[in-house]
Amino acid sequence: MADGVMRGVESVTDTLTAPLSDPVIRLGVTGLSRAGKTVFITSLIANLMNRGRMPQLRNVANIQTAYLQPQPDDTIPRFDYEAHLSKLTSKTPSWPDGTRHISELRLSLKVQPTGLLSSLSGPRTIHLDIVDYPGEWLLDLGLLDQSFAEWSKTALTRAKDRPEGEAYLTALADIEPNEKLDEATAKALSDLFASHLHAARAAGYSDCSPGRFLLPGDLAGSPVLTFAPLPDVKYGRGSLGREFKRRFESYKRNVVKPFFRDHFSKIDRQIVLVDVLGAIHAGPKAVEDLRSAMADILGAFRPGRNAFLTRLFQGRRVEKILFAATKADHLHHVQHPQLTAITEALLRDAKDRADFAGAQTAAMSIASLRTTVEETVDHRDGPLDVVRGQLLENGKQAAFYPGALPTDPQHLLGPAREGQEAWLDADYQVMRFAPASLTLRPSDGPPHIRLDKAAEFLIGDRI
Repeated sequence: MADGVMRGVESVTDTLTAPLSDPVIRLGVTGLSRAGKTVFITSLIANLMNRGRMPQLRNVANIQTAYLQPQPDDTIPRFDYEAHLSKLTSKTPSWPDGTRHISELRLSLKVQPTGLLSSLSGPRTIHLDIVDYPGEWLLDLGLLDQSFAEWSKTALTRAKDRPEGEAYLTALADIEPNEKLDEATAKALSDLFASHLHAARAAGYSDCSPGRFLLPGDLAGSPVLTFAPLPDVKYGRGSLGREFKRRFESYKRNVVKPFFRDHFSKIDRQIVLVDVLGAIHAGPKAVEDLRSAMADILGAFRPGRNAFLTRLFQGRRVEKILFAATKADHLHHVQHPQLTAITEALLRDAKDRADFAGAQTAAMSIASLRTTVEETVDHRDGPLDVVRGQLLENGKQAAFYPGALPTDPQHLLGPAREGQEAWLDADYQVMRFAPASLTLRPSDGPPHIRLDKAAEFLIGDRI
């Protein structure tokens, strides 16, 4: 109740002071591991500062200049834009490190208004506050509505079919939840469970919560991360089960809720980056897990239009949500419509939930940094549309054809929902490309695919 009152007070304060200050757009950027959050933010900032590659941002000519400013929250680490851009644009480019904690950056845009009275007013400043946070943490918001018994039941069921899950279940079979708490036993179980989550994520599974087991940060080794799922029995006082249940509730209270209160609940616009190609390559179960995870993620949002009275009495709402399938440069452009259609179908449950609440949503295929060129090669069955790039593993150039994505998304989602072990009539591949060497003109940001279209959806109406 106190959290709700404080959010209401903050909302009223923000609403009443907004007309007296420069407008601010808070853009949340999230996605699960390897979806490309860091590269997206770096490329977006670079292309807003040097706008030669942004033709689909319709009012881009209204932006007179863009510049970085100190972020408003001194307690959040700054997104290290300069270091990430340096890695991507050096003579020997490399991918920057992935998102491991929350960070923020403010980009200020000086915009010339348009319309009948535009000649009477000077340029105005719009602040774009970009908040970067791990998607694994976002999945934890679903834990707030679960008891320890409910979470344990789901986690143990998933472990049966996921990598290293059997090792945890075998160890658990020798444990009596009502035995007296022993910290060595507790740590051994939590370490085994964390190893299982890491293996599941590496195998392409998306919902691997609790997220801080994967990205613990300064909580590594703390009691709040020393618990694991157990069978649902009545736990006695001082038992292992009673302590695990208490630590689970402490995790929700001291880790998950502060993240929601301090950061997530203040977002206006949101982009969710999704490695759809990686999930397809991992198989039907990974695709179904991704579909379920994204529906759960959207359940954590508070979507809706940011009308004055809505914000005043109900708090901030997410106005726009973009679902972006990344790594579109791994496909020839003739397959981009199929990738977008699969993304829309894959996220249908989540998207419908957001649309129903009043938020504007969209799905598209993008590449924040283009790493390949397109070619058509001769094949025994005729011409084949491929992409060519530098392989990350050995630095060699290679032409790549990932397989033909179906025009009907249900050809993928049907087997996924049925729990099939593998695709019956297709073999989908993925390749890891290194960033290409760049020679940029002063007016150009890094090359991309539809980053300008994504920016138009997310912030175009404000410029």
